[in-house]
Amino acid sequence: MRHPCCVLLVSLVALGWTQPAASQAADPDNGKDVFKACRACHQVGPDAKNGIGPLLNGIVERKAGTIAGFGYSDVNKEAGTKGLVWTEDNLFKYLENPAAFMPGNKMTYAGVKDEVDRRDLIAYLKQQPGK
Repeated sequence: MRHPCCVLLVSLVALGWTQPAASQAADPDNGKDVFKACRACHQVGPDAKNGIGPLLNGIVERKAGTIAGFGYSDVNKEAGTKGLVWTEDNLFKYLENPAAFMPGNKMTYAGVKDEVDRRDLIAYLKQQPGK
């Protein structure tokens, strides 16, 4: 007979291994560090403005291609028109490889390959309220 604690431990470990990376606990402080690579094109915070890329305040749960005053690619605007919303899951996929997620978009960045860094970056972006 197996000890109940062993069964519980095995169950918890199994749940942790099957949980998608985007839904695991995130570290927005690490996300802030990850965002340093994004600063060449994007801004966040109370004084954020559009630059080479759109400002990212309020990006989580926003419809794609809708930040005022930014000249999005046609495919990005079309994705928003078709209902693409930047949910945490969509951002998680997009940030891994923007060109594969949305072929033809203007973002030339190769992506954030590390799942933990992507999750943490999204947690940081969630802290940036929309205007």
